[in-house]
Amino acid sequence: QAQLVESGGGLVQAGGSLRLSCVASGRTFNEQAMGWFRQAPGKEREFVAGTDWSGNSVYYAAFVMGRFTISRDNDKNMVYLQMNSLKPEDTAVYYCAGSKSRVIVVEPYEYDYWGQGTQVTVPS
Repeated sequence: QAQLVESGGGLVQAGGSLRLSCVASGRTFNEQAMGWFRQAPGKEREFVAGTDWSGNSVYYAAFVMGRFTISRDNDKNMVYLQMNSLKPEDTAVYYCAGSKSRVIVVEPYEYDYWGQGTQVTVPS
């Protein structure tokens, strides 16, 4: 069965960096778009960044533009989220998600399998 496992979260001071990783299994990785979402306490899950099946096309939410970078390694079945210049408002559980679409999609319902999430905390 398809599975995603995230890692790399933690506590980092404002202005710092973290790199999240997600390893996929159980599905042909290089045929699917991948995305990162986040969910803060009391808020809905929101799209952060997405990549198409190849990694050549990426898309970001406006609030992370210029600070976060999504990438993928299809040989390793991995997708990454490099997060720089972190802010307290970036505090959330971050989820990796996979879609049956080959092109970038941004709505949670367009992704059909999810990781368990990794906590990112940026104290104010």
